[in-house]
Amino acid sequence: MDIGLAESILIVAGGGAVGAVLRFLVGHFVDSSQFPWATFAVNLSGAFLLALITFWYTGIPQELKLLLFTGLFGAFTTMSTFTLETVALFYDGRFGSALLNFCLNAGLCVLGAFAGRYAGLALS
Repeated sequence: MDIGLAESILIVAGGGAVGAVLRFLVGHFVDSSQFPWATFAVNLSGAFLLALITFWYTGIPQELKLLLFTGLFGAFTTMSTFTLETVALFYDGRFGSALLNFCLNAGLCVLGAFAGRYAGLALS
């Protein structure tokens, strides 16, 4: 049975609220004064966990997909923040940090998704 639009919105909003709070907590506890480590941490962990869940739990119901993938991970991961921080580092003349931020988030997060896929398939 398909769920309605209103129920879908509530499910996404609930997951998004949790994801946003988790994102805030990572930003609160991870020092990003010299480098945007908090953004990197959420992007890497989000890539890994999203792939892990996708490949481990293959029969995910529609409601859980909305809650986790659209809501929680949509609010938790921060690719838009990553891109803005990379541009800011570049225009601050911190070219090495801008390149490092790009490589860590673009490269290692993809590897995190591969690792999550591997782990998810191993667990299934």
